Amino acid sequence: MASGFFLFFKSNLPSKIFSESPIKTGNVVIDSLLLEAFADAQEKVDSLPVVVKDKEQKQLADSLSSDGQVVVVSEETLLSQEDESTYKGMLYLEPFFAKLYTLEKEKGKQVRIAYYGDSMTDGDLIVQDLRKNFQDNFGGSGVGFIPINVESAKSRGSVKHRYSSNWRVQSFLNVKRPIRPFGVSGQVFFVKDTVRETWVSLQAGGIRHMTTLNSPTLYYGSSNNKKGKVQVIIGKDTIVKNLSANSELNKLQLYGGSLYSLKVQFKSADSIPIYGIDVSSRTGVQVDNFSSRGNSGLPLSLFRVSLMNRFQNNLGYNLIILHYGTNVLNYGSLDYRWYTKQMGRVVNHLKTCFPNATILVISTADKSTKYEMEMKTDKAVSPLVKAQRKYAIETQSGFFNLYDAMGGSGSMIKWVQETPIRANKDYTHFNFRGAQEVANLIYKHLDEGYKAYKLKHGLPAVGEVAEELEKTVGQSEQQKDSTKVVDTVEK
Repeated sequence: MASGFFLFFKSNLPSKIFSESPIKTGNVVIDSLLLEAFADAQEKVDSLPVVVKDKEQKQLADSLSSDGQVVVVSEETLLSQEDESTYKGMLYLEPFFAKLYTLEKEKGKQVRIAYYGDSMTDGDLIVQDLRKNFQDNFGGSGVGFIPINVESAKSRGSVKHRYSSNWRVQSFLNVKRPIRPFGVSGQVFFVKDTVRETWVSLQAGGIRHMTTLNSPTLYYGSSNNKKGKVQVIIGKDTIVKNLSANSELNKLQLYGGSLYSLKVQFKSADSIPIYGIDVSSRTGVQVDNFSSRGNSGLPLSLFRVSLMNRFQNNLGYNLIILHYGTNVLNYGSLDYRWYTKQMGRVVNHLKTCFPNATILVISTADKSTKYEMEMKTDKAVSPLVKAQRKYAIETQSGFFNLYDAMGGSGSMIKWVQETPIRANKDYTHFNFRGAQEVANLIYKHLDEGYKAYKLKHGLPAVGEVAEELEKTVGQSEQQKDSTKVVDTVEK
């Protein structure tokens, strides 16, 4: 009977169930921005002379300008005068190093880092260990800025983060034109309705330096709603505070000191854009994790400059880290000039959004794919690393080659198969041990740059000066004691 029905309807079925024509993406961003950029690059390549279309010449060309001409950035034009193959761009991180030195020399200062990434940093992986390394050496505590809700909240060990289901979220991954501009995390949150409870709760985690919530401060946007309130619940105490949503960015201190946990309930707060809660200390190094699964980095171009300027005035970022690549691999071509061009625009946009912040680009990690029944480094990894290094050079940003640092070609296979196991069986993502090692590699890279900066500018190593002074004082005391002993013997 089934066969009969199939034969009867077969003649009426379309030749293909799924259309081959492009799907209208509307507000879908991660696919649309990425695919639009790729399609635009392909269209320009197709319009070039045949000689330039040759595959080898296409891979050797650096980037395409708006008029379709090949633009090669020569080494001579680089202020850092670094060879492209070993480029690190430490010169462009010097403003960040200067702030670190000020912090090291004068306690009570703050240095802040925004870490933007994809699923590699999901659950605060990599970032929590980088944060711990910085806070070990420069002071500071807390996990930084926390959006109202995140996909990996339940798997995060640096903070216990829970929230009600009565939240509506708009993310720059799936919305191009939000009701209100995206916050610093790339999201904006709204209360769905005023009938059900709407809340978010935070409890400090067990990782070193992240065992307290410091001066929790709520950030939110503008609205005509003048009735919004929050109930801040701390243990058995409840404090009611009004939400004054008059400015493009508003902040409300929920508690003036450090605590272990709190719950925030939102009352009559519909239409007020909520961004998140900052629980960082006011001194030392703070590192905010803004991870988004599936992010290529291109959605960062959707930030509204005026709002980001206000966030910058309040949070004061000194370094922006961009860690992308996982979602850009395998788009049917090994020519990533289109990505270099688009991410170059993103970086320049971020420099406008966060004035005085330096940029560090972290390359894609190694990724393995099965070729003829054998796992090997994916063919797209090396071209993508070169493209990422290229846009770092062109935008005068720092660059860290994670692919090389973890061992280069075939390294992901070792990280998955050799003991201790440092990556998952998808041959793409790191486990907790691997994430910690990656964080150590990133910190080592920055620490080497920091030490080179101090040496270059003739700055004393603050810690070493203190040790030398202590050593000198100790020797003086020993000499005094020796003199006393000699005097006693003589007497």
